Order: sequence, then structure tokens, then C-alpha cells
Amino acid sequence: MSRGRGRIFANLLNWLIGPTLATCRRGGADGMRKADTKQKILLAAACLFVLFPSAGLLADDLDQQPTEIINKYLLATQAHEDMLQGASMEVDISADVPKLKEHGHLRALRRISKVGQITYHVLGFQGSNTVKNQVIARYLQAEQQGQGDQSLAITPTNYKFKYKGEKVENGQEVYIFQISPRKKKVGLFKGEMWLDPNTELPVFEKGRFVKNPSIFFKKVEFERVFTIQNGIAIPQSMSSTIDVRLIGKVELSINYSNFSQNTGSTEAEGSQAPLVPTNPTLLAK
Repeated sequence: MSRGRGRIFANLLNWLIGPTLATCRRGGADGMRKADTKQKILLAAACLFVLFPSAGLLADDLDQQPTEIINKYLLATQAHEDMLQGASMEVDISADVPKLKEHGHLRALRRISKVGQITYHVLGFQGSNTVKNQVIARYLQAEQQGQGDQSLAITPTNYKFKYKGEKVENGQEVYIFQISPRKKKVGLFKGEMWLDPNTELPVFEKGRFVKNPSIFFKKVEFERVFTIQNGIAIPQSMSSTIDVRLIGKVELSINYSNFSQNTGSTEAEGSQAPLVPTNPTLLAK
């Protein structure tokens, strides 16, 4: 027992025992009965202090659990990034601007190169070219630009993690963490991350960006869903709602399919021109 805790214990004993002894001296048998009651209280208090160090260890163990989960998550995501290099998948992207009655739907092939660079190639598009160029292309361009930026990664360097416990969602047990960025920066968000207990990989993320990328954006919220396949967190879907000044809400949804790992080929299927060139307006040509 530390000296500080010993002093607290001694003071409490003195506070409890002093009145007890005085009662015994003053009250005879009746005082003894009262003293017995207080002795029971004293015994209970003493038991609590005896158990206090053990209770502290239990609390430490509970604090260690989230730390261990996050450490495993960091190791898993590093290995996960390496496993995704060379992978490809198809994406179906829909974007709506209800106030303008504008809509666009694009199919593309998403590739991750051997060095981790993301590229998109068009397989087909229907709808408004304005939506394609000003909503879909700009979103994908932002994704490309943020790829590999460690200042946006969901790590303890960039985020605070608060463990919210475990729960079963759709028959799947998950660890739930509330995350908040350590600073306001475009690309960082405040929200939740759910981890798969078997792999420590994310299966769900949702949140709201803490700093909008444009003065025209009032609020940007999103949800991302992943499925675990052969130790890889494969994107399943993503939805986002952006409140934009003057034109109202912009709704974006993405579904991923036909995941293929380590394709090895860099040739694109469908259109040979990248979806996201330096100037997004080139897509209109």
C-alpha cells in the first residue's frame, strides 16, 4: 500500500474508531451494541480498502483491452494495405442533386497499383454531365489525392479513440470505437468505427467531416461498409450526403462488386482514358 493510500486508510480508521470507543465508554451495554454496529461498518470499510488494490488492477485490465485492440488494428491495417496492392473491383456510383433534378450513374473499374495508387476507368455512364464532372469526378479525384496521406489515416496520431464496448449487429459481433480527430483538417471526421473481433479490421465507419473542403459545403456526412474476405476488408458500399449552399443536398452512393486480388495487369477494361484526369471537365469530351 502506498504512503498516500496508507494515510487515507489511517485517517478513516481514526474517524470510525474514535466515535466507537467514545460510545463504549459512555453507554455501557447499550454503547457496546452501538459499538458492534459501528464495528461492522468499520469491517466493511476495511474490506473495501483491502480490495481496493485488486479493484484498481481490474480497472487497469479494462483500460488495456481497448489499447490491445487498437494495436492489433494498426498491425492488421498495415498488412491489409499491402494485400490490397494490385487488386481491382467494379464500382457503381450514383449521384443526385434533388433540387436541380439532376442525376448521374457511372460504372467504373477501380484499380490499386502495386505501389498503392488508385485509378478509375469508365465502363459506362448515364445521366447529367454536370453531375458526372462536378460531383462524381471530383469525389474520385479527392479520393485519389488523399490516398497514402498518413495525416488522414485513422490512427492514434490523428485521432482519439474511445472504446464504447461490444455489440451484435446483423448477427455479427463488433468492437465499437468513438473516434474524434486531434485537430481540424479537411479529410478528418468525427464518428464511429466498428472492428471485426477476429481480424481487427473495420467493418463499418460513419461520421461527419470536421472541416469542410469548400465554403459552399455546410455539412458532409458519410457511412462506409466493409466485408471481410480472406483477411481483407473489402469495400461493400459508401453513402454520403452533402449540404451545399444554394443548391441544397447532394447525395452520393457507391456499391462495390467483383473484387479481384493481385490482378497483375495494369491495362484497363472499357474506356482507356482515366476517369479522373487533372482537369475533371475533360470528362465531358
